Amino acid sequence: MENKSIDNQKKSNFIKWAEYKSKIHFTRNTNQILFHAREIWWASLGINIGYEEDGKHYRHERPILIIKKYNKDLALAVPLSSKLKNNLYYYSFIFEDKKISALISQIRIISSKRLVNRVGRLNRSIYKSVIEKIKDSF
Repeated sequence: MENKSIDNQKKSNFIKWAEYKSKIHFTRNTNQILFHAREIWWASLGINIGYEEDGKHYRHERPILIIKKYNKDLALAVPLSSKLKNNLYYYSFIFEDKKISALISQIRIISSKRLVNRVGRLNRSIYKSVIEKIKDSF
């Protein structure tokens, strides 16, 4: 019975995310969102499928690092986490006195419409280390 309750909650959350995702798509204006490589943002990543990294709270947000800006609408981004692991697909670093991890295995293209709030910018040396870790993972 407990599994059915969990499944119903997941289904309800997924439906709520679909409604919020529609709102993001139709109401956010990418002309107002200015972003650059090396920046950390809160982004609405949503409730995803399987083991894809989800966002949290009602807007389904999580911090991301912009790896590359393709144009005003698209960026290559990697989700960030406070969970620290030592393996090929996580890269830990310190940002604003907090130790965080880049989830290298979850790197993806995102629409700038998903960007919610700019947190800050990584210094060049840490950013270069993240890029090297990404290259090493392929």
